[in-house]
This record gives sequence, C-alpha cells and structure tokens, in this order.
Amino acid sequence: MKVILKGLFWVGMLQLAIAGHGAWAQNDAVSAEDKSAFTTVEWADLIPPEVLEILLNPPSYIAEIKDGSAEDQITSQMKNTLADEEEDAYRRALASTDVNPAMDGQKIRIPGFVVPLEFDEDQTISQFFLVPYFGACLHMPPPPPNQIILVDAPEGVQMSALYEPFWLEGEVSTVVTENDMAKSAYAMQLHKLSPYSE
Repeated sequence: MKVILKGLFWVGMLQLAIAGHGAWAQNDAVSAEDKSAFTTVEWADLIPPEVLEILLNPPSYIAEIKDGSAEDQITSQMKNTLADEEEDAYRRALASTDVNPAMDGQKIRIPGFVVPLEFDEDQTISQFFLVPYFGACLHMPPPPPNQIILVDAPEGVQMSALYEPFWLEGEVSTVVTENDMAKSAYAMQLHKLSPYSE
C-alpha cells in the first residue's frame, strides 16, 4: 500500500507543478545577470519524458481502490487483477534513477526544500537534499531519486526555518548517491542559496 500512497501523492504534486498551479512559479524579480548565468528549471525538467509520461498516467487500479476497503488493506503484490507490465513500469518510474542527460554539467536555478544531512553543532549545514515538497524524506515518502538533488555546500549554510522553500543555484551533475534517508540521481555544488519568493 505504501507504494500506492507514495505514487498518488507524487503524481498529484507533479501534476500541480506541470499545470503551473504549483508552488514553483518563476521568480520575475531575478536580475538579468542571474538569469543569464543560471537557467531556471522546473522539477519536471529533471525527469526523462518517457518516465514523466508513466508518472502522469498511473495505472487505473490506483483510482479504483476505495479507502478502507479490503483491497486497500492488501499489499499490491497480492493483487491478481493488476496488469503486471503496467504495474512494473509504474513502480520503476516511482523509483527511477533515470535522468535528463541534458542537465549534466548545467548551471541551474531551482526552488525546493532543504533536508539536512551533515551539519555541525552550530547548525551550519554542509550537505543536504533538495526536494520539491516540504516533508519529503522526513515526514513523507521520498520522491523518485530523479527528483532529489544532493547538494554540497562546503562553506556551509545557516537556516532558521527548514519548512520554508529556497532558490538554489549551482552546477548540477547526474550521479546516483544513496544514504539511509533516500537515494538521489542528481548532485549539485552550491553557488547560491536565497529565500524563495514569487
């Protein structure tokens, strides 16, 4: 059931972002110099088109399961009515490390939430995950690995509120990293972090 709930949540977040009604509208207050140095990207830009198509069109069985029903209590591995191929493609998409190869080496600007991984006694964060929604990896299931960016900030960053979004700028690379919290398919060397504003 966890994979179904994760899938429903993730597809909902992705559809909102793609439709332009999500929290990530492009910031028009950015200077012309910043816009030329770093290309603003959306989270959907990190997903290969064929994987995005699968995520946006989940298997029909997900919508047919009623909350609290017997089917809702049975793990999806026990379900005989599922089309194996469709289910397998969807599950692979939810855990996909497939990346958009055009992103490798690009200087990008992307909004997101910080999930600290390494910090000192002064709460200076030197490594963190950037994720598209609040609570990812901590209070909710993590998004697909191609929707998580491992960020190295050697100089460290101070944050007073982890529940607020930030704009990050940096050079991104396509490299898979895994730790106890989650797996990421992208990494970034942080150039600049600033509070998010529309």
